[in-house]
Amino acid sequence: MDKREIVKKLVNQKLDEKDREELLEMVVNSSISVDIDKEQEENITFGEKMADKISAVAGSWWFILIFLIFLIIWIVLNVYILKDKIDPYPFILLNLLLSCITAVQAPIIMMSQNRDAKKDSMRNQNDYIIDLKSELILEDLHRKLELILKNQAKLLEIYKEELEKED
Repeated sequence: MDKREIVKKLVNQKLDEKDREELLEMVVNSSISVDIDKEQEENITFGEKMADKISAVAGSWWFILIFLIFLIIWIVLNVYILKDKIDPYPFILLNLLLSCITAVQAPIIMMSQNRDAKKDSMRNQNDYIIDLKSELILEDLHRKLELILKNQAKLLEIYKEELEKED
């Protein structure tokens, strides 16, 4: 029985006592948790790596400040310094450049966000499986504790009976 079958049975709660014990043994004795980040890093493509790096740069204050400096320099050059202006006011070339950057940058950032959302979903599934395992272990411990308490009560009764016989 693999982990998927275990989770399906746990979710459906269609377990008889034999299956329950078998599942419990399997779940308790095997590791279920997965390092999602490590697993994702092993399977990452070149495009995904680039999307993450571009998103990290484009979503930083460093990028915003550099870009603001670039815009200020562009405007100052074309308004005050250059005699033969490359892009006179209203800065149509700058507008085109900004539109092109936005057209490329937005889908790249969305790719990175989609990958992050996928990792979050995998983390949630992993947490759910771990929670199920914990719940099963707690239920088993509770059942065993009740059994111990019942046996202890029986032993206490037997002990009291033995004391009464001695008196």
